[in-house]
Amino acid sequence: MKMSMRFRRRKLRPLAGSAVPLPDDFKTPVRRRRGIILLPNLFTTAALFAGFFATVQAMNQRFDWAAIAIFAAMVLDGMDGRVARLTNTQTAFGAQYDSLSDMTSFGVAPALVMYEWALRGLGRWGWAGAFVYCAGAALRLARFNANIGVVDRRFFQGLPSPAAAALVAGFVWLAVDNKLQIQEVWLPWVAFGVTVYAGLTMVSSAPFYSGKSFQVGASVPFWVMVAIVVGIFFVSSDPPIVLFVLFCCYAVSGYLYWGWRLWRGESNPARPAPRAGAETPPSH
Repeated sequence: MKMSMRFRRRKLRPLAGSAVPLPDDFKTPVRRRRGIILLPNLFTTAALFAGFFATVQAMNQRFDWAAIAIFAAMVLDGMDGRVARLTNTQTAFGAQYDSLSDMTSFGVAPALVMYEWALRGLGRWGWAGAFVYCAGAALRLARFNANIGVVDRRFFQGLPSPAAAALVAGFVWLAVDNKLQIQEVWLPWVAFGVTVYAGLTMVSSAPFYSGKSFQVGASVPFWVMVAIVVGIFFVSSDPPIVLFVLFCCYAVSGYLYWGWRLWRGESNPARPAPRAGAETPPSH
């Protein structure tokens, strides 16, 4: 006679007392879906396209359209960062993408536009001047990325690449709009001087006002709106002349402010602050 044995399962009972929550280290991490923030990167892509469009128009000998495209890229580049900050969508991908777009729109495009318009006739001096500008833009962007968080955000260290591009493109637009003859002996050399000056000023240590302390959402006095209206009126009256004069003034303002601070015995506000934990060199 066979005897069958049955084993009864016992239900697990909770321990007495309240349950102890697991520490955060033991919690299952929630996987977030990776993606790209569309809105600020859309402005960056538009700025990149404007720089590419400027290069194409320079090859087609449409230098006025090339200069306008560089100014459009400058406006779009200024909008993508502010949109990212306003919408709290700043990402490492967006920062790297913005740097590559800046190199194309404000480094390569202005150098090629200026070379195709005036520097080609200077031979080796022409392409050397264009390369000085292009290399200066690359070094300027690399130094800017390396010094994030260790410089005074009120100032740029060196001329920012959009302003340098506006200086070069503004000179091209001014000359084309006023029908200055490129065959004149002096004009290519003036273009060479403007290009080299912009390239070297980008890698200088002169402090240029950044405007980052100005908050778009903050309240402003009434006279600020009046000044904006007056500025729009002056720019629209003759855009090539007014924009070129404005960016010429900005391109020399850093050296003037730097000299004024040196005369007063003050330090350069754009100089990077020493990083935490960095060793101080011994004094001799």
